[in-house]
Amino acid sequence: MDVELATLIEEHLPLVKHVVFQVAVQFPRHVDRDELARAGALGLVEAARRYDEARGVPFERFAAQRIRGAILDAVRAADWAPRSLRTLARQLEQAEQHLAAELGRMPDRNEVAEALDMRRDELDQLQHRRFRSVVLNLEHATPHEGEKDLTLVDLLADEDSIEPSAELELRELHSYLRDAIRLLPDRHRLVVVGSFLEGRTSQELADFLGVTVSRISQLRSEALLMLQEGIDAQYAGELSDPSGGSGRVARRKATFAEGIATASAFADRMEEINLIESDAPALTARMT
Repeated sequence: MDVELATLIEEHLPLVKHVVFQVAVQFPRHVDRDELARAGALGLVEAARRYDEARGVPFERFAAQRIRGAILDAVRAADWAPRSLRTLARQLEQAEQHLAAELGRMPDRNEVAEALDMRRDELDQLQHRRFRSVVLNLEHATPHEGEKDLTLVDLLADEDSIEPSAELELRELHSYLRDAIRLLPDRHRLVVVGSFLEGRTSQELADFLGVTVSRISQLRSEALLMLQEGIDAQYAGELSDPSGGSGRVARRKATFAEGIATASAFADRMEEINLIESDAPALTARMT
């Protein structure tokens, strides 16, 4: 490859990212965006080799068409699902996302079937067809640092064998999350427990607290942010001094993070913890 051709390709690499962004919205989430980018890059190389300036077409326009075509060809080659199934799969995915946002939890199958105006057995059949369409070539060579000629079979994790360090980290994370939920303000804790541990709807929580559904959504968002920042602080090194900080919000965050850090002893965190504990019986009694 001569220098001029290499320069042309390098200068237009951002175009690949732009085209991938445009076409990726047409595909379900399981489609690897990195794979699309690799196919698009090959399309860019092909465009650079075939481009004829004498035809008067701008290179960007010519290359964009080649990149898009290369991406679509790669997806079709790896996709066994017909277009009708991909359309239904997108509708299913959109319905699930819409219901999750509306209910504040993942919808059950009956709710999804009703939203799609389907019978339950029709939805189950669609799910089965969608899962069958996601096919992995287990003999596909996969690059791996320090190793050669590894396939996906070689890299598949043994779910029955967990590294001791990973298990300890998971126990610690569960413990932090359990303590963080307990330390949330009352209303925030009730919304988190109700939404994610009991499957309460936003309307049920709103009726119980005497607020609007939008307020429940706001409380849920605030609680999730508090949990994220509080737990992240446990892995960020030295915790901030709760008495310091540059404002009331900073001091409140530092106090919450400090509370998580001191809520349980290290030995207690290492105990077997499989699920996040909830105050479900107490909450149910209060709401009934």
